[in-house]
Amino acid sequence: MISDRIASNLLSKVFVVVATLAAVPAWSQATPATNKETSVLTPELQRLRTELEKYKDPYVAVRAGYFSTVACINFPHGSMPGHVQYPKGAMGVHFLNPTLIAPVLDPMKPQILLYEPDANGTLRLVGVEWFVPLAIAKEKPKLFGHEFQGPMEGHEPVMPAELAHYDLHVWLFKDNPKGMFAPTNPAVKCTGYFYALDEHATKLVATK
Repeated sequence: MISDRIASNLLSKVFVVVATLAAVPAWSQATPATNKETSVLTPELQRLRTELEKYKDPYVAVRAGYFSTVACINFPHGSMPGHVQYPKGAMGVHFLNPTLIAPVLDPMKPQILLYEPDANGTLRLVGVEWFVPLAIAKEKPKLFGHEFQGPMEGHEPVMPAELAHYDLHVWLFKDNPKGMFAPTNPAVKCTGYFYALDEHATKLVATK
């Protein structure tokens, strides 16, 4: 169990990253995205999807405490030994709510919302992500019957490399050919977005 001081410092880092990068461009409200997997959602995932529909409007997300990290994250290179196994694909633009970061997860409150930008700058909600810093994780997290990936380094330059963490992606609002719980989605594109950022798969971190 970590001290209150360490936990406070960790959350402060996350707040600094968000405050430094947060920016909300002008969007028109996105039209609903389709998801071929909606019909096979479990009752819990269907309830979650319904609960999060309001965040299709990114301004609603911002008012709820989710702030943009600006970059549209893409992984075009595939995976390497010692790194997280990422199929080629994108994650999109992350909107992070630091107040939801805690060792105990709420399956109805993901810490991150994932948006795909289109050529007009409109952001469309495509998925969500649960994020647990290694420093506050009592054990490897698990939700919806799926273990989180990691622990891994933070995704530079959007977050510090030393912010080791576990995460789990769920593509609730756009079909993912690699599966609903895959970390990347080849159907999500960052093409034409000014802040598109191609990254290599994140390094894994050893645990004690």
